Parts: sequence; C-alpha cells; structure tokens
Amino acid sequence: MLSLGDKTVYLCCGHTDMRKSINGLMARVKSDFGMDPFADALFVFCNRSRDRIKILEWDGDGFWLYFKRLERGHFRWPDAGDTNTMTLSGEELECLIGSAKLEKKLRRKEVTQRSIA
Repeated sequence: MLSLGDKTVYLCCGHTDMRKSINGLMARVKSDFGMDPFADALFVFCNRSRDRIKILEWDGDGFWLYFKRLERGHFRWPDAGDTNTMTLSGEELECLIGSAKLEKKLRRKEVTQRSIA
C-alpha cells in the first residue's frame, strides 16, 4: 500500500500516455514539473479516459511505480489549463484516488432515495 507520510504530491494535469514506464515518467517530471524525479515526492499521472493512474516515487535507492486501473467509473482529474502541474496534500490524493468509489456509491439508488426523504 502507498504510504504518503509527509511527502509532497505533484499532479500532472491533463493526460499522460500510460505506456510510459519509469524512464518516460521521469522525463515528464523533468520537462513538465521542472523538478528532479529523485526528490522526496510523489508524482501522479492519469490517462486520457481517466480510468488509470500511475504514481512515481523515489525511495532513496530505487523507484516505485504504483498503478491503479478502475473497472468502472473514472477519476476526477484536472485538464491541462494554465498550469501543467498541481500540488496536493496527502489527504487530497487519497480523496482523488477514492473519488470513483465515492461517485459509484452516490449513484446507488438507496443513497439517492434516502437523501430525498
């Protein structure tokens, strides 16, 4: 399981080609974030259809590449607008990762019926 600790989380706005592995994502960190991929941080990427994310992390002696694919739903993800990157807290990242689960739960009939009453 991903341990956030007090690491800074950098989100790559817009979509990323999910065929990229560690080296390709490191290149995006350098070019889009203007940062060192060896920093004590998490770098988060999402695909075009917003059903897959990758998180790149340097742990001091190697890289971790976390991958999550949703079977249903999608992540709420910012478009690449004025900025290519955003900074998130660990709590915000957890909310982002869990957003599809929450959205699915909110769509359930019994939840919407109870909220109307």
